[in-house]
This record gives sequence, C-alpha cells and structure tokens, in this order.
Amino acid sequence: MDMWPLVLLFVQLCFCSGYEGSGQYANGDDEDWHSRRYKGTPWCAPVKLKHGDVSCRAPRGEHYRNVMGTRCKIRCKQGYESQNSEVVCMANKHWSSNYACREIRCPKLSMPANGGYKCSDGSYFNSRCEFICSPGFSLKGYKTATCQHNKVWSAEVPICVDMDSPKIKCPTVKDKWAEPGKLTARVSWDTPEGVDTADGILTDVILKGKPPKSDFPEGLHKISYTVFDRAGNKGSCRFTVRVRVRRCSPLFAPDNGYMKCDSDGDNYGASCEFKCTGGYELQGSAARVCQYGFTWSGLDTTCTAMNINVGVRTAAALLDQFYEKRRLLIISAPTAANHNYRFQMTNLQHAQCGLDLRHVTVIELVGTYPAQIGRIRHRLLPPPLSLQVRLLLQIPQRSFQMVLVDKQGMDKQRYPFPITAAELFTTIDTFPLRKDEMVLQQEAGQTCQS
Repeated sequence: MDMWPLVLLFVQLCFCSGYEGSGQYANGDDEDWHSRRYKGTPWCAPVKLKHGDVSCRAPRGEHYRNVMGTRCKIRCKQGYESQNSEVVCMANKHWSSNYACREIRCPKLSMPANGGYKCSDGSYFNSRCEFICSPGFSLKGYKTATCQHNKVWSAEVPICVDMDSPKIKCPTVKDKWAEPGKLTARVSWDTPEGVDTADGILTDVILKGKPPKSDFPEGLHKISYTVFDRAGNKGSCRFTVRVRVRRCSPLFAPDNGYMKCDSDGDNYGASCEFKCTGGYELQGSAARVCQYGFTWSGLDTTCTAMNINVGVRTAAALLDQFYEKRRLLIISAPTAANHNYRFQMTNLQHAQCGLDLRHVTVIELVGTYPAQIGRIRHRLLPPPLSLQVRLLLQIPQRSFQMVLVDKQGMDKQRYPFPITAAELFTTIDTFPLRKDEMVLQQEAGQTCQS
C-alpha cells in the first residue's frame, strides 16, 4: 500500500494552527481557500433544501462540512417529508441519498357511486375534499375529508343513497254530473306517471280507489296513487271525484191516489206516473219528468172524487163511467123488505172500508117497474134507467140476485143468495188486476181492518 498520501496528510495537519471540529482556521473562513488548500479532498455539493432545515456535522469542523463523512440531518416543514432524515457525504462526492422535502400526499380518493368530490389541493397535505351526490341521492357519511400529515384521510369515502321519494302528480279534483236517469257518472282521467329523481326507475304503482273510466255513484270519492322506486322510497298523491245528481223537489202521491217513479224518483230524467184509487179521477198530469233545470214537467196531479152522472139515458152510458175505475156490486131485490136484501145490506154496511179498498161501488135496484128505485149511495137513479140496468145485465126483478162486475165491465160472479163480506173480498182478491192494486196499497200503507 502506498503510504505517501497519508504521510502528506499528516504533515498538513501538523502545520494547522487550529484543531479538528473547532471551526477555527488560520486563514479565516474562506471556503475557496480551503478548496485550493485541500484540493484533493472529496467534497459534496452544498446541501440546498427547500421547505425544510438542515444541520450538518463535519468530521474536520465547520469549514469541512461538505467533505467526505459529513452527516446532515434533514428536517422538513409541516406538510412535507424527506425520504431520509440524514444524509452522508460519500467518497464519490455525492450524498448518500436524496434529501429533498416533498409535499406529503394521501392516497387518491375513490369516487363514490352516484356521486363525486371536489378537493382544494388534490391529494396533498391539508387538502380538503368535499363530497357531493348526484341529483336524487343523499350523502350518508362525512361530507368532507382532509389529507393529514400521516398520509391518511380524516374520514372514509361516504356513500350516496337514494333517499328522495319519487314524485307523482295527480289530476285536479274531478266534478261530474250524473247522466239523465242515472245516479252515476263515468269519470275518466289520465293515469299519473311518477318521476324518480335518482335513477328514474319505478318498481310499482298502486291505485287506491276505483280506476279511471269507472261509474261513480253520487257523492265524494277519494282516489290516491302511490309509487315506489328501487330503493323502496315511496311517493303519493291524492285527489277526489265528486259526482252530483241533478234533483227536482220531491213529489208525493196525491190524496186518494198512487205514485210510481223510476230511477231514484227525483233525479234528472226520472219519471213518475200517477193513478187514482177507484172512485177518484185524475186531474193534472198522469206522468211527470224531472227536467235538466231541476223542475218537473207537466201540471200538479190531484185525485178528485168521481162525479157519477145519473142523468144519462142508457144503462151502457151509466156503466161506462166506471170502466177501468171501479168494480160494481149490483144488488137487486123485489122489495125493500126482502130478507136476503136486508141481510146483505146490513153485512156490507159494516164492511165499507173493505169495499173502498177494493174499489167497489154498490148499486141497489129495489122494487119492480114502474115502482122500482135505483140508488148509488145517496144518488137516485130514474126508474127507466134502473130497468135498463136490469135488462142489460139480465137480472130478474122478482127474486134476490147480486152481480159482481169487474173494471173491464165483465160479469165475474152472480149470487142468488146473500154472502158475507169476507167471501166477497176473497173472490175479488183473486182478480189479476187486484193483485197489482194490493202491491201499490201496501207500498202506500193503505190498509183496512175489515
């Protein structure tokens, strides 16, 4: 080994006026002088550090701080870091490693599904990132995250969830009038479509109430639609359907008469028919209709007592007055003292209510011509007219006989002897027309104890 360079170095050290590490030199602090003086000494480039501080310790003093063996400690400012905390000047005139202070950087944030973020300084230290969600989604988690000195974000990436309810708009309130003769109205509307503010996908639509194009009865009806999105959120809307019925003022059956109406009796288009009980004649309109303007057509209806004209010339003219109105019970006897006659009249006097209920008019023919007397209650028939009735119906003058004539003028039954009122009523109640009358009377509440 060539020892000459080491001897030369030792001689140079002996002639130094200072000592190692003292930082004092005979020729001052002129580094250029030292560079020339120790031209062959390994020398690293001066440490130049941005964003930090450096402190070096040289083996030969401060004037030799860049010589081989010099150790420099690296301290970076907050927010910066160095790959190594200490570097050494090596024999190859290079520092042992990179000593630059580089800004601290956190891992890149992942993008939240259905959302995003915006940062003040990317992923560098102290950068503040604010998370946002797409329309229709809401943030679940922290709204912001900051890059910390330990390269860790202050909060985890949040998630964006669909928490907004879907939107649905129902039609406006429907107000409809019922059609003529009906108590319902057909109501139509366009089915509302829901809108989801998130992904626009709706999974189900539920209708509560009648569907469109249905017939709605009179009154107020509540309708609602509910929609759901894929996240299970729901949105609802409601509206009402009101059906109105045009109605006239109520009509009532006339005294001694009946009224039968269709539909609901007083609604627009409904018609009412009137009939009078036997012995009464209809005055006014036999039928009336409820009109659009809430008024009834025609004239008020009344039932007036039947005006029997006993001044007619023929029996046919007399009997025609009762056609389709009253039944006739014609009682004929040779004398007023006839036992059968007296028994029959006494029995019927106690059953006057039953006779009226069954529309029966009694005609009495008593005596023989020209002394015979005809009577309809308190009205007397002229003898010639009474005789014509007997002749027309072929009733004998010299014996008791009773003839029952229906409303169509047909001879229904003859009795050569008296009968009870109950027997008479039983026979009349079997007539087809009488059955319809009983239904009407029952609806009208007309009854009779006898």
